Amino acid sequence: MSKKIVHISDQARQAKYRQIINSILESVQRGSLKRGDKLPSINDIAHEFSLSRDTVMLAFSELKARGVVAAMPGIGYYIESTNVNVDQKIFLLFDEFNAFKETLYNSFIHALPDTAQVDLYFHHFNHRVFQSLIRDHASRYTSFVILPGNLTSIGHILKELPADKVYLIDQLTPELGTSYPAVYQDFEDDIYQCLLSGLSLLLKYNHFVLAYPGGKEPIGFVDGFVRFCNDHQLSREVISSFDNRDVKPGEVYILPNDLDLVQVIKNAHRNRLRIGEDFGIISINDVPLKEVIAGGVTTISTDFKKMGESIAKMVTEFGRGRVRNPSSMIVRSTL
Repeated sequence: MSKKIVHISDQARQAKYRQIINSILESVQRGSLKRGDKLPSINDIAHEFSLSRDTVMLAFSELKARGVVAAMPGIGYYIESTNVNVDQKIFLLFDEFNAFKETLYNSFIHALPDTAQVDLYFHHFNHRVFQSLIRDHASRYTSFVILPGNLTSIGHILKELPADKVYLIDQLTPELGTSYPAVYQDFEDDIYQCLLSGLSLLLKYNHFVLAYPGGKEPIGFVDGFVRFCNDHQLSREVISSFDNRDVKPGEVYILPNDLDLVQVIKNAHRNRLRIGEDFGIISINDVPLKEVIAGGVTTISTDFKKMGESIAKMVTEFGRGRVRNPSSMIVRSTL
């Protein structure tokens, strides 16, 4: 039975495991193998072609990662999908979905070849969900692109995945070190450098307020903000929210959370203060809506489109480097 499905030639230049893969894919394309059809066992193929079990296992593992083959206890390996045109099946794990993550996602998808398939999952900053998603899908994909957010103590979970198939994006934690290739933000230095680029505009204000709610927001925002204000001898304050607080003339507000942005704008209208003249606003993370509200909101933002393109290139070319994604201040009328 094995020889009817698997064809191996000692004269072929292809590795034996690759010949097994191509034989099964060709059988699916011809219609000889259909969804649900059982495959010869690893032992049968190894015995008939005098191969090691590891060679056959390597072939089946790749077919399994591509979603063509699956395994079930008591049954063995069988055809899971007849879509053999997919040569990269990518597990994409986000923390949450919002407007700028949508930009990242769309950019990533558009930069991939047509032969790649992406399945998107969310961990919602929940350690248990993160662990479950990783463990449930560890053998089903050719690549794992993971945005851990602010989750800690995840290094041992990621070690359950093949190290050469894992890529990290956006926010990195110290525990992961340089273990995995990544496209990342340096939140502390990015906010520092972006504020520095707008220093001449910022100097018309006398007090700087960062609304930092904690939780999912990177602590690098606080560190970079404090360092910038200290280096330039600027009056500063870090608050957790705008509850029971009024906007004041002469202040500039740096807002990672868009709910605070709405609250500040409403507060300004209520107190008849002019945004960009009486006080300033800088919002974190740019989206198209911020180009038009309040006459255009000044933002500090990484380039999420570039991030998506960079991680797609890294995955398709099996890159192993670490790339810092560019950030900039986009000056509009609120500053």
